[in-house]
Amino acid sequence: MYFRYLLLSMCCLLLGVKSSAQVSVEAKIDSISILVGEQTNMEVAVTARKGAKIVWPNIKPSHYLVPGVEIIDVADGDTSEVDNNVRISKRITLTSFDEKLYPIPGMKVKVDGKPYEATQLALKVMTIDVDTLHPNQFYPPKTVQNNPFLWSEWSGLFWMSVLVLALMGGIFYLYIRLRENKPIIAKIRIVKKVLPHQRALSAMEKIKAEHLERSDDQKTYYTQLTDALRQYINERFGFNAMEMTSSEIIERLQQNGDNKMIGELKELFETADLVKFAKYSTLINENDLNLVNAINFIDQTKLENVPTEERVVPQLSQEDKRTKNTRRAIKWLIALSSTLVIVLLAYIIYSAIQLIS
Repeated sequence: MYFRYLLLSMCCLLLGVKSSAQVSVEAKIDSISILVGEQTNMEVAVTARKGAKIVWPNIKPSHYLVPGVEIIDVADGDTSEVDNNVRISKRITLTSFDEKLYPIPGMKVKVDGKPYEATQLALKVMTIDVDTLHPNQFYPPKTVQNNPFLWSEWSGLFWMSVLVLALMGGIFYLYIRLRENKPIIAKIRIVKKVLPHQRALSAMEKIKAEHLERSDDQKTYYTQLTDALRQYINERFGFNAMEMTSSEIIERLQQNGDNKMIGELKELFETADLVKFAKYSTLINENDLNLVNAINFIDQTKLENVPTEERVVPQLSQEDKRTKNTRRAIKWLIALSSTLVIVLLAYIIYSAIQLIS
């Protein structure tokens, strides 16, 4: 029985030592030396187990920590965890108005009802040296010093610099717009020009080949033959033969003084009208003769020494024209803005050098 009591007492003693070893109170001060009226901060930190009840001493602003050392402010510091324990601190702002070395006793803090004391500190308060040999000597007021920097002198340059930055931003934006809008290049094409007589003779060859295959279809033959002649006359002589009657075409050619093979051409048109409208039937040699007369008329009235190549200039759409005008305006804006930026930068640099020197 005695042995059990002894063992229990030893366990309680060890637990008490372990519990007390977990508690620590530390104190430190920012500056141990201050001038009269200056302030310094003292920090008191308690490290204890989590959940421990901590009771701080009753210290308040405007009270004295020790005679001559006044408390200005008391504030809660940081709270952190250290090795499964909690560390809680308070920050105390101190000041003093008397020159002296003040010993600051260790602050007592209760943890779970047991008092713990922090380390002792010291605070030295010093005064400013006074010339006691010449107490009645007074110095005149200082003269007004020129301010090395006057906003009124630099404000104009500042706002000019802001304008330059804005212009540079605008130039960059316009440059991006210019890159996104690809230039419209209107390429002039050189195309081979088919002359009216060449087109008409090609049509005659086609009609001749088709007539050999379908010699009985005289209406189609004369319709194609007269249409080819009307198209040639329209392009060669410049009047709308496609919408005119045969007699109107002959009369118009005579008015223009184009009397070459008028008789053969008139006979061809009359025969074609009879075949198309009166169901007139012609002989095979008569069809061939009319084809030869049409070819001879084309050959005798064709234009000589006419250029066979034509320069085709593409027409821009309204959208392309607007895009082209927009690109031109953007280029002008970039050029003007760049010139203005260069002028402003030169003026700003020159004025800044003048102010500094």
